[in-house]
Amino acid sequence: MAVRFDCSTVAGRVDGLSEATSAVRRGELVVLPTDTVYGIGADAFNADAVDRLLGAKGRDRAMPSPVLVASPEALHDLVTDFPKQGWALVEAFWPGGLTLVARHLPSLTWDLGETHGTVAVRMPSHPVALDLLAETGPMAVSSANLTGHPSPQDCDAAQGMLGDSVAVYLDGGRTEAAVASSIVDLTGPVPVLKRAGAISAEILRKVVPDLKEL
Repeated sequence: MAVRFDCSTVAGRVDGLSEATSAVRRGELVVLPTDTVYGIGADAFNADAVDRLLGAKGRDRAMPSPVLVASPEALHDLVTDFPKQGWALVEAFWPGGLTLVARHLPSLTWDLGETHGTVAVRMPSHPVALDLLAETGPMAVSSANLTGHPSPQDCDAAQGMLGDSVAVYLDGGRTEAAVASSIVDLTGPVPVLKRAGAISAEILRKVVPDLKEL
């Protein structure tokens, strides 16, 4: 049976973060608010948990889960060949609505789906998400919706779709944005905007002028 915590109160937030942290460490799924939409998350290094995450969404391995981190420094332990333009984007837009795709370290023992050696990483700006990530470490987090349905901006919508496939729901109120993060691929010779979202191409080009769009 799923449990839900009202993170607008001090007690609810403390208890919710404690229970969610324990659930992630047990390999269970949690729903958390971010600065874009609500996400469903699992321990990024627990392959069974990530598989359950994809299953809860009705998503196949061809659409691997992004990873959320608590700080830019976490990139040093996750990615390789990260370009200067990537660090410029991190400095300008993290925490915030920008996901960056980079080559992950070959030594990492994780299975996020069919990533082809890459990982999509973001640092959200929601305080509840950051507090949870600070305790759990990197989490595989995807939008908390069934595949093909709208991404939820509130906990009710997420719980209505995902139900008891999730162990803990952290209710942080309605999220700020109705759109998902923008995605920039840094694995080629120039940055490529793979998905337009919370941050426009125009704004991104103020930092990386040679940004290409698909």
